[in-house]
Amino acid sequence: MKVGLFIDTFFPMIDGVIKVVDNYARHLSKMCDVVVFAPHLDGEDDSNLPYEVIRCHSVPIKQLDYSLPTPMLDPKFLNDLLLSKLDIVHIHSPFSIGLAGVNYAKFHKVPIIATLHSQLAQDANRNLKLKVFEEAFMFMVMNVYNQCDECWAVNDSIKHLYEIDYGLESYCKVRYNATEHQPVVDRKSACEEINKRYQLLPDEDVYLFVGRIDFIKNIDFLVRSLKILKNKYHRKFKMMFVGQGRHESDLKELVHSLDLDSEVILCGAVKDLSLLEKIYCRAKLFLFPSLYDANSLVQIEAATQSTPTLFLKGAKTASTATENVNAFFSDNSEDDYAAKIDYILSNPELLKTVSKGAFRDLSKNWADTVKEAYDDYVRKCEIKEKKRRLINLQKLPFKQ
Repeated sequence: MKVGLFIDTFFPMIDGVIKVVDNYARHLSKMCDVVVFAPHLDGEDDSNLPYEVIRCHSVPIKQLDYSLPTPMLDPKFLNDLLLSKLDIVHIHSPFSIGLAGVNYAKFHKVPIIATLHSQLAQDANRNLKLKVFEEAFMFMVMNVYNQCDECWAVNDSIKHLYEIDYGLESYCKVRYNATEHQPVVDRKSACEEINKRYQLLPDEDVYLFVGRIDFIKNIDFLVRSLKILKNKYHRKFKMMFVGQGRHESDLKELVHSLDLDSEVILCGAVKDLSLLEKIYCRAKLFLFPSLYDANSLVQIEAATQSTPTLFLKGAKTASTATENVNAFFSDNSEDDYAAKIDYILSNPELLKTVSKGAFRDLSKNWADTVKEAYDDYVRKCEIKEKKRRLINLQKLPFKQ
């Protein structure tokens, strides 16, 4: 079997969808041939990847972290795609490269799978402003998803959103995200290493955010909550932000304006997986007040180190979690978020129980998830082949 994974951004940029596709490709390459179709980006280097990458031209968008892929203007990319001999297409976005995958599958009559990673209506509302443009955008992307044989939602909440609010007509099932992270074995040594690297006191409370530094993830909300935690509840802590993004300078300015320079550590991107695992291990709480994410990988990574997440109530990304069992929840206000952090730290037995629950319930590994996906690929190919044979039989001349 030869599988094509289609994505509209890729390394050297890092985000949740890129990490999903990379892990799919790495694990699938142990079971079958796999090709990732992605855009050209500055600084790319695919030489160390254990799978093939075919790239197309792209145009940088200054206002965003992303570039716009232009596969239809890249004859070499189109030729490489045409000659790829894929048995199944799996798209991870409904835009230009994803659409190229759909068109290939339709022409060659091979199955199409789509993973639903994002709350697309939020993007449309934020960037397009006018209702008529939002509706046109959603019609376009849902037309792509409705051509697919099967869609995979990252949790039940996203499945419901696409089926009820977005008008998804294709069959949809839930396939959860996972992580390549492993639990830290020597937690004491790991914490000592992080203390030394980031100049932390051994008994200091550490909170953590990992992800793209973009205010769409409610990072400004988080920082203002920390200001309340410091002033109203007199908590002493260190808050670590791991990641890069378009709002790094804005985050620095906000931290400085709220007099949190001594509490906040901006770590930048951490690409060393072992180091990142140790950072998760050192944190008491993972603070993730995003209402934008669908099912973020970072909350799974945190759970793998028994570090529970504090979400906002109603967050789609938190739909797999249960309050006071494997995660914590706050109302959507900075005062309540700060109060909840103080409450959690004031109840160490509850924190211990929920930390164990996070690891028990929310930690999932990619090896199992991708094996399930591979089995689905086989099933879809078999179904497609049976339909093809039936159609060919129906075309045979009838003889009495």
